[in-house]
Parts: sequence; C-alpha cells; structure tokens
Amino acid sequence: MPSPDQTSNTVDFETARKQLLAASQAAKHSKRPLTLADLYRQLNLRLQTSLEIDRLLEMFFTDIQGVLPFAALLYRHEETDLQLTLGSPAAAHTASYRLHYEAEELGEIILQDTQRIDDHRLNQLEALLGCLLFPLRNALTYRRAVQASLRDQLTGAGNRSAMNQALAREIELARRHGHPLSLIMLDLDHFKDLNDSHGHRGGDEALQRVVSRLKRQLRNVDMLFRYGGEEFLVLLSNTDAKDAALVGERLRAAVDQHPFEIDGQPVHLSISLGSATYRAPETLEQLLQRADAALYRAKRSGRNQLSIAL
Repeated sequence: MPSPDQTSNTVDFETARKQLLAASQAAKHSKRPLTLADLYRQLNLRLQTSLEIDRLLEMFFTDIQGVLPFAALLYRHEETDLQLTLGSPAAAHTASYRLHYEAEELGEIILQDTQRIDDHRLNQLEALLGCLLFPLRNALTYRRAVQASLRDQLTGAGNRSAMNQALAREIELARRHGHPLSLIMLDLDHFKDLNDSHGHRGGDEALQRVVSRLKRQLRNVDMLFRYGGEEFLVLLSNTDAKDAALVGERLRAAVDQHPFEIDGQPVHLSISLGSATYRAPETLEQLLQRADAALYRAKRSGRNQLSIAL
C-alpha cells in the first residue's frame, strides 16, 4: 500500500488574509465570480455566532464543502484535552496545520481527502483557515473558563458539579441507547495516617500524585472526578462490568506497585475500589449506592483491592 501523501504547515494568518484579498480584487477586475471571497465573508459572519469549538468546526467544514471539499476534518488541542473528528477519516491524503496567534497555541487541524491536495487547494485552504483565527481563540478562552469552573483546584480532577452533569448525561444516554455504563468509586487507604505523619501539605501532595497516576491509566473518554476528601469517582462510558473490572485493577496496580515520595521520604500508597455497572431502570442514586457499597466491602476486606457491586 502506498504511503499517505501528507503536507504539514504552520498557518501565517496575516499572509493568508492578504493573499485572499489580492485574489478577490483580481477576480473583481476580471469580472469572475468571487466564489472564494464570498465563502470567506460567509464564514467570517457565521463563525462569530458560537463559542462552542465543535460547532465552529462543524460550520467551517460544512461551509467549505461547496467550494473546497474534503473528506474529513480532525482537530486537537492538547491543553484543553480536546479531540474532534468530522466527516470520514482515514483518507489517503492529508494537510496538517498547527494554528497559532502570536504566542498562543490554537491547536492542530488536519484536512483529509481521497484525492491529492495540490498547491492551489492548499492556498485556498490557508486563506479560509484565517476565518477561524479569532472565533477559535475566543472559543478556547471560553472552554478554559468552563473547564476551570468544573475542575477541582487541588488535583485537576473534575469537581462535584462536573460529576453531576456528566453522570446525568451518561445515565440518560445509557437508558436511551442501551449502552453499558460503569462507575468506579475509590479512595486512598489510611489517608488520615498519612495526614498525621506528613501534615496536610503532604496529604495534598499525595492526592495530586495519585490523580496524576490514575489519569495516565484512563482513556481520553473516561472521566475522573473528586467525590470529596480522598474519595474519587471514575466514569466509564460504554464500558461493561468485565471491562470496568480490568480498568479498576489497572488503577489499583498503578498506585500500589510504584513508589511515591512525600517531602523526600518514600511512602507506600494504595487505593480501595468499588465498581458498579448500570442496570436499567435504576436511578443514578441507586447506581452510586451500589458502587459505594462495593467500595466499603473492599475496605472492610483489607483494602488495596477492587470489589464488584452486587
């Protein structure tokens, strides 16, 4: 199979804007229709109507199809943990751009197509990408603000407000479509003893280190929330009981089998976990109660283990 044809660039938005204006004026003087310029103006108006990044990119991808069709658009922004895919990905030819304005990173956008992307199409694409500059920048600012309001300041995990929103949404999706949904409740073992030995600063450091380690074991679609104190909840969408148990054991081992240092001193940390999988038509409260009861059994049975809800 031939290797994909791939183009990677950095967008200079000011140059792209000047190129488009020059092309528009040339077309005007030659009486040719200003198709590309009309699209540019349309995008400039439409992309001012939303602060949701997925909506912005959907409008951009949809609007350019009539003049500059592509099979798929992929976007990622690592800082805000955002990945979006539109269209039909895995096409053979790609054009990749890292978007930025001055020192601000605006993410990476990848356009894919089944046909070769020649220089003419690239020039048109780069001109139109200029329309995304300020709308995308504003949307990222808004996304950061929303994320900050839904994040636990100490650990970086989601807070209770974010957890309640996500649980309500995922329960509704599980009921409507019959998708599996699992929860894992966990907490740090003997956390009071650690606080007594190392103080609250040491306890805070332990929570931060454990959360960092847990996140490395989870998929992008999995969600980790601070339930309260040293207790956390992992939301596993589209995950059945068997797979949830595998995730739980992976989380337990990640904490138990690797050394920690608190204030320069070696400390052994472990977690106890309780896993529950949604059973229609139970309520969210019932699901949480089963996960909590499983966590209690794990702690009562000796800690540093996973218990499956009955």
